[in-house]
Parts: sequence; C-alpha cells; structure tokens
Amino acid sequence: QAYLSYSNIAALTHLARKPGWDITKTLDNVKIWTHEEGAVLSFKVEMQVKVPSHVAFSLLSDFSLRQRWDKHFLTCEVLQAVSEEEKIYHVTSAPMAGHQPRDFVILVSQRQPCRPQEPYTVAVRSVTLRAVPPSPEFCRSEILCAGFQIHGDSSSSCTVCYFNQVTSGVMPYLAANLTGSSKSIEDTALECIKFLE
Repeated sequence: QAYLSYSNIAALTHLARKPGWDITKTLDNVKIWTHEEGAVLSFKVEMQVKVPSHVAFSLLSDFSLRQRWDKHFLTCEVLQAVSEEEKIYHVTSAPMAGHQPRDFVILVSQRQPCRPQEPYTVAVRSVTLRAVPPSPEFCRSEILCAGFQIHGDSSSSCTVCYFNQVTSGVMPYLAANLTGSSKSIEDTALECIKFLE
C-alpha cells in the first residue's frame, strides 16, 4: 500500500512535469491542454480560482463532494480509509449514449506541500479490491493516472490543474469533447470553480 500511494503521487508529478503540452482552448479562467505520446492521450485543465490553495485542497481531496460539481460522478462511496492521506473509493458514472454505465475502484492519495513552492497534490489511480469484484451491471473501467495539483497564487487565490491520462475506458466521455462537439470538460471546469468559490 505504501508503494501504491507513493507511485500514485509520483505518476501524477511525472505527468505534470512532462514537456510538450499543447494548449487547445483558452477561456476567461480556464485553459485546456493536451499531450500525446504514442497511444496515450493526456489532458490538463488549468483553472484560476479565487480561494486560498489550502481551501481548494480540502474540498478537492474529499471525493464524496465530487458529485456536487462533476456530473460524470453518479455515486461515490468510501470503501476503505487506508490512512489519513489515502482512501479507496467506489465510483459509478452515468451511462453515455450506447455505452453501459461504468464503475471505477480508485485510490485517492493526498499530499500537502513539503516546501512553499510545491503544490498541494491529490492523485488518483485505479486499484483492485477483492471485496468489490466487477459487477454485470457496470463496465469496470480503469484510471491510469489522474488528479489535481493546486498552486497558491496569493493568500486568496490559487491555480488548480486537473490532469487525466486517458484510457479507452474514459475515452467515450472525452472523444466528443476534444473534437469540440461537446463542452463537457469546460462545463465541468466552470462547475468546479463555482463549487470552490
């Protein structure tokens, strides 16, 4: 478990530091970036938020609040509190047209910065839990690497970056979006900002 949580944080930090991000969209307080490497597509959503970084961190690291702003989350329950900084959740998401509803078993690891210039981190990856085997009513999907980095800009504002390394399981939700025919990433980002502020 210690290794899993370490690799969860390390994978997100590594993804955030990768060179070669291309900006695809800029709105007033939201920027969307993509990064392609072989068959792996990653995206980053950068949001300017008018709350202190520690407030954004406490709200974003509690995944039971996620349904309040992310309409892709249908249900989210804590399966296991591994430690104060790690929890395992079972998430179900609404079905997309022509697709079975999906579910995920995820480890959420949160870290406060060790040094002032470091971001707050909330890392997410799929894990396997014997107690929650795949069920016939859901298509069990996998999150390789996702999460938030929160950088303090001032005492009352921060930049929240959401990252997701996209697998085929998450693709139906994004395909329409990245071609520009749906606004789900932007809408979700704006809902997130509204929720935090």
